[in-house]
Amino acid sequence: MNIPFYIVDVFSDSKYAGNQLAVFLNAENIAEDQMQKIAAEINFAESTFVTKMNPDEATAQIRIFTPAKEMQFAGHPIIGTSWVLMNKIFNTNPQSCTVTVPIGQIPVYQSEGLVWLQAAQPEFFDVFSKDDFLSFSNLELSDFDSRFDIQEVTTGSAFIMVAVKDKKTLEKIELDKSKAEKWLEGHCKTAHQALYFFCLEDATLSSRMLCIEKNQLIEDAATGSASSCLQAFLLKYHAPVIDIINNQGEFINRPSQIFFEGKLSDGHFDIKIGGKTQLIAKGEWEIE
Repeated sequence: MNIPFYIVDVFSDSKYAGNQLAVFLNAENIAEDQMQKIAAEINFAESTFVTKMNPDEATAQIRIFTPAKEMQFAGHPIIGTSWVLMNKIFNTNPQSCTVTVPIGQIPVYQSEGLVWLQAAQPEFFDVFSKDDFLSFSNLELSDFDSRFDIQEVTTGSAFIMVAVKDKKTLEKIELDKSKAEKWLEGHCKTAHQALYFFCLEDATLSSRMLCIEKNQLIEDAATGSASSCLQAFLLKYHAPVIDIINNQGEFINRPSQIFFEGKLSDGHFDIKIGGKTQLIAKGEWEIE
């Protein structure tokens, strides 16, 4: 059995940048362990499998896998998969669609070359001491942005928000893998354990996502789920209206642009993240 697949770069205005994604169609009869093996084989940050779709209603159900595990929610896979569906699969080329992932339905729409998703309401977990980070990173107390605490936030996948003072500091960050992994395992509220470092200098937002997967320290080129958490964090602690571009991936030569458009009003978070998607390749994948 063969199934069609697409490869796209997400959160980029040009090819060979942003975050890579493989989108597998007609995956309703593929077993979970097989999906995991395929995701490990292609070895992108994530791959998606479309297990159900209704072109007439512009809806689809997808599963998201890293090379090591299934994700409950992830931004760049949802945006990239939605772009493929709306522009390459659904005959009517709709401007909106609804994608169902394990955490629920995600509304998606496209406008002026950008695909946007509406994130779920955030949850704010524990606040951590900056002193903790001195034990597993090369940061000093003077490297942190004093305007912000360090806190774990989720909109479906949880990330620890860590603000540093400037881009130079962001670039220099190094972690002791073993010590960082032990700290994350002991402090994170959920099974998804990752750090999202960022700096906000005037109107420029830059970020890095670091996590440990398969005993390796991983840096992601563009992390939509972390970006939705960061947007929630900034709405709560910085400004009730956000309209800015989050720049990620520069330090691993995969520059990415994640658009933020958010508002906090009467306790309700209106969180939207968007980006461009570039088609790289399409083909057929042979299933055993």
